[in-house]
Amino acid sequence: MRRGTLSLLGALIAALALGAFGASGATAGGKLTFCSDVTYPPEEFYQGGKPAGSARRMGMSAQVDNTGFDGIIAALLAKKCNAIISGMNDTPERRKQVSFVDYIKVGQSIMVKAGNPEHINSLASLAGKSVAVEVGTTNKTFLDEASKKLKAQGKSAIKVTPFPKDTDAAAALKTGRVDAYFGDSPVVAYYIQKDKAFGFGGAPINPILVGIAIRKDDTATKSGVQKAINAMYKDGTMKKILARWKMTATALKK
Repeated sequence: MRRGTLSLLGALIAALALGAFGASGATAGGKLTFCSDVTYPPEEFYQGGKPAGSARRMGMSAQVDNTGFDGIIAALLAKKCNAIISGMNDTPERRKQVSFVDYIKVGQSIMVKAGNPEHINSLASLAGKSVAVEVGTTNKTFLDEASKKLKAQGKSAIKVTPFPKDTDAAAALKTGRVDAYFGDSPVVAYYIQKDKAFGFGGAPINPILVGIAIRKDDTATKSGVQKAINAMYKDGTMKKILARWKMTATALKK
């Protein structure tokens, strides 16, 4: 986590635990566990072998359970954690299984090699190209649908290439195993900022709400999280966190 402080994940966990659960008899003085796929910078990643974030002021601890994204909802439903903070898009399909408290709205972007040797600048230009994406994400679903539309137009399909970790997907582009990478815009911006080997392939597309997932029957946690998110927007905490990670454009209009 840059600046030796908190990643977006750590900052959100610290602020949420402090604001949402102090008055909850079910969690006060105990441990609050978040499922997160901690391979998705700048939203979730490690420094020094562990994610940051705590809830000391309310006398409880916050724990991150590093969980593969393709099994993260199943882990929540199995009560291995209290909530999911993992850059998860709030979609109708996911709402069939869990409830959401939205906190940002994020577009998606194509990442290419510096200089854009494949001349990729839109979804249409991905026809016939191999594109890395993390397994189990809405990014993969979106690419699969885009590929079907291209085929229906008589164009070549996108060769969607899934990887178990987002960092593996980005590495595949750098090593030339794929022609492009597709992910959330803040993640793409982070990779490009950290490594001159990468660049943007066109403008961001398809903005989607991102939320904290909670079990449908856990109304107390949902109420607490919603209260905390509202308070974080009202007092400026959320905007400060997003500004730290150059994600101001993702803020919701509150």
